[in-house]
Amino acid sequence: MARLRKPLALPAVHPNAGIKAALSAQARGAGRRDAGLGPLLAEGGVPHRPSGDGDGRHAGEGARRGREPDGAALAEEVRRGGAGARALVLAAVGHPGGLHAAHRILRDGGFSVRFKLTPAMRDVAAASVAENVQLIKSIPQKYLGDVHGAVMRSVQAGRDLASLTKEIQKLGVVTRKRAALIALDQNNKATSAILKARQIDLGITEGVWLHSHGGKEPRPTHLDNHGKKFSIVDGWFDPDPHVRKRIMPGELIRCRCVWKPVIKGFS
Repeated sequence: MARLRKPLALPAVHPNAGIKAALSAQARGAGRRDAGLGPLLAEGGVPHRPSGDGDGRHAGEGARRGREPDGAALAEEVRRGGAGARALVLAAVGHPGGLHAAHRILRDGGFSVRFKLTPAMRDVAAASVAENVQLIKSIPQKYLGDVHGAVMRSVQAGRDLASLTKEIQKLGVVTRKRAALIALDQNNKATSAILKARQIDLGITEGVWLHSHGGKEPRPTHLDNHGKKFSIVDGWFDPDPHVRKRIMPGELIRCRCVWKPVIKGFS
């Protein structure tokens, strides 16, 4: 009879909003306000190539922005975790247009994998967004259709929180701070639903709840549940008197909890 191996718990993928904010603050604090990536990435020792197409049409832009980093060389830096990798992150989160430029540089260097929802995952995301957008109480009913479309675009773009925050704020009914909270909350709910459906499709039915330990006022029930197994299929019953229902990590507003899937049969 084959011996069953001990279940393996995979590492969790944590939201990166806090990391992005911290790195952005570092970039601003260092006075790196130039929109071009070249000067900052040069500090990481990454080889550069001249900007422009060589026919002089973009000479003015090249002079203003400086040389652009060589995609292949930067990609190698990222793979090795070199100084250029950290410089790229700082540039991407600390400069106007930096994120799009960083994506282009990495794509040129061979990092071409893009986030894409399968048809099944898109259906799950659409159902989750449709349900949860209706729960937003700070936005009038007549605007919820616009919010639904904006949230779906954000989810399909791989958690594009910045664009979603701007779209919600343009409605003119909430502050930027409130718009950012709605953007984060809606993305967290959709992400949780997508991960749940994907893992169930893979035959993964158990997870380990992980508290983020990052909030100023943690939910006591979530903190008590840290490190405990729960059913991904049914969710975990939160005994908090204000909740008292089955939920998934990250489903409640301002919840930063995540989970790691338990893979049976692996050690």
